[in-house]
Amino acid sequence: MTITSAELAGMIDHTFLKPFGDAAPIKTLCDEAKRYQFAMVAINPGEVENCVPLLAGSKVRIGAAIGFPLGQMTVAAKAFETRDAIEKGATEIDTVINIRALQSGREDIVRQEIKDMVSICKPKGVICKVILETCYLTDAEKVRVCEIAAEEGVDFVKTSTGFGTAGATVKDVALMRKTVGSRCGVKASGGVRTLEEALAMVEAGATRIGTSSGISIVEALKAREAQ
Repeated sequence: MTITSAELAGMIDHTFLKPFGDAAPIKTLCDEAKRYQFAMVAINPGEVENCVPLLAGSKVRIGAAIGFPLGQMTVAAKAFETRDAIEKGATEIDTVINIRALQSGREDIVRQEIKDMVSICKPKGVICKVILETCYLTDAEKVRVCEIAAEEGVDFVKTSTGFGTAGATVKDVALMRKTVGSRCGVKASGGVRTLEEALAMVEAGATRIGTSSGISIVEALKAREAQ
């Protein structure tokens, strides 16, 4: 499989989700995203309004992490958080499922929160992604969440928050791609730090890469192209 550095950059969600620090890293994040033409900046909802003016006039999208990182909010709370983030300027939404609900036999809760996200996002042209947090799920649970997400019309299923006990794996990306087929995209996120890891995820079926190492990954591919 051949992919150019520009194509890879266009698949990267440039990420900053630390809950501490001043405003400088967010400005840097947005400046880097514009310079490298990354797909979007992945941030906590409280930073959405700060990113709007910083990314004005660019093609970089603004992605808000909803129910982050545990997913243990109520269905109504996630819906409110989604609406609020969109009203403030988010153009992509990444929502963590209620894992405990899924594992307690309350699949209806997981479906409803996904259904709500889609119904809120789609009319506004906002891209929506469902975060599985694969490190806590069995393969059967991963498949089931992907099935529900695809049935409800999400744009992407996503492996991880990056705050769990493990992140994306090639095996999980391949399983998710096999499950959803061409119905939606697959985002590999969490622990993707090198060019080799990123390319392996793409080869397995990922169409987005969530990482805070996007610059070094793209620069590594540029160096390879220059040889």
